[in-house]
Amino acid sequence: MLLQPRLLPRVLSISSKPRFSPFSTHASQITIPLPSPPILSPLTPDSDLDPSTQNPITLPLQKLFVPPETQLPGDATSASAHTRVLTGSNIVLGPYAFDSQVVNAEFVKSSVRTADCPSDGLPEFALVGRSNVGKSSLLNSLVRRKKLALTSKKPGKTQCINHFRINDKWYLVDLPGYGYAAAPHESRLNWEEFTKDYFLKRETLVSVFLLIDASIPAKKIDLDYASWLGQNQIPMTIIFTKCDKRKKKKNGGRRPEENAETFQSLISEFFESTPPWIMTSTVTNMGRDEILLHMSQLRNYWLKH
Repeated sequence: MLLQPRLLPRVLSISSKPRFSPFSTHASQITIPLPSPPILSPLTPDSDLDPSTQNPITLPLQKLFVPPETQLPGDATSASAHTRVLTGSNIVLGPYAFDSQVVNAEFVKSSVRTADCPSDGLPEFALVGRSNVGKSSLLNSLVRRKKLALTSKKPGKTQCINHFRINDKWYLVDLPGYGYAAAPHESRLNWEEFTKDYFLKRETLVSVFLLIDASIPAKKIDLDYASWLGQNQIPMTIIFTKCDKRKKKKNGGRRPEENAETFQSLISEFFESTPPWIMTSTVTNMGRDEILLHMSQLRNYWLKH
């Protein structure tokens, strides 16, 4: 039985209701615009092709994430339909995508219990992922500050729920990385316990942003984490990181978009609809603006409802 992510109070989630009624029955696909240089392309046997010479990837409509109260053009092949999909993602831009820029950011506090987190009622987005996936680097990239979050070549440095207040209006939350083998077993269990307690009980949580390393094949621990979020109906966006790392097939590597496609396929049984996803790189800032726009439309919808 397929599971539908939960509908928290005033929270956007992935709906099982038909979302494509504005389209004609002949409109079945939409082409995703690409970053420059592009990172998404048709999956071809020859991965040595110059990415700039390849065409944008085409997704069926059922694999798009369409926010509530969003109407797409009647002609899915029109230019206006193309521009409504965020670059390098499956996310349609809706009417609540505004006030996305980060003007100021400040660290507020670290908590080891959900009950100790800020109680001012501001909406928040949680970043979580396997240790060394680039979580702190992404957070720093989003706010354009090199040292807002602690970054280190040694995984497992984040061991608390860390709240960063953005524009005095909302929070980015840096959660402990999972899967760091060198961490004491007791510590790993504690991190998992209070992180999952936060997911289940935090009423101001708008969405979890699950970071997945797209430069390598899917790992079981990532698949397990995504499936747990799906089974517990936690609103989730997948952030594919390290998409600038392109390994040649002749050396046994797979392209980031291939790894991302495989990951989505493996977790599809836990979701009635495809979760929103974005391809990113903190080296090139690929996906930075797209993440902030996506957060803004989730946040503004949450505040209204």
